[in-house]
Amino acid sequence: MQLIHYIESLFTDHGYLVLFLGLLLEFIALPFPGETTMGYAGYLSYMGRLNMALLLLCAFAGTTIGMTITYFIGRKAGLPFLRKYGKWLLLPESKLDKAQSWFGKYGYTLVFFGYFIPGVRHFTGYFSGVMNFKFWRFAAYSYSGALIWVGVFLALGRIFGPQWTMVFHWIHEYSFEAIAIIVVLILFFILVKFRRRLGIALVNRFGKKKPDDSAGE
Repeated sequence: MQLIHYIESLFTDHGYLVLFLGLLLEFIALPFPGETTMGYAGYLSYMGRLNMALLLLCAFAGTTIGMTITYFIGRKAGLPFLRKYGKWLLLPESKLDKAQSWFGKYGYTLVFFGYFIPGVRHFTGYFSGVMNFKFWRFAAYSYSGALIWVGVFLALGRIFGPQWTMVFHWIHEYSFEAIAIIVVLILFFILVKFRRRLGIALVNRFGKKKPDDSAGE
């Protein structure tokens, strides 16, 4: 609860800037509670105190800029630099060895899903650069994963309102399984809420066109 009160005071004083800078610095070196902060921001949106679209924009911008910076640090500095100074970037030797093994197996897939794996998202940018992943491919996987990640955790606070802290406790308790269930529930919620618009869009896009009566005249 002490963490929640601290985040509350940050948002009271600095608003959207907290989300942007906090997520940006989290991916570089700062031990910032990104997921909890996004959950609280979503709750403030539920309360009508913050705009959801602006929150999504700030969170996405902070995350992608932070990931891009770490990519270029990894690309320019290389693995020897990370082994020497990694402890200052929350990347001790044990994590570097594990990261190297995982990247060898999963590559770009890890860049996309790494946001949802505790302790992984902080090194995916660095290692993408170290392993010379093409930037456009890295950006495609990283930015799309970031959009889903920030969208899910902001939506948790927005949808569950006052119960958001209970949901987060459940997520931390059951980790991956909980996140998978939450993602499915949010997608279902979006589908139900916007089913009319989606139906109209699909009909307009794929519906059969009526024959032109004037063509036979």
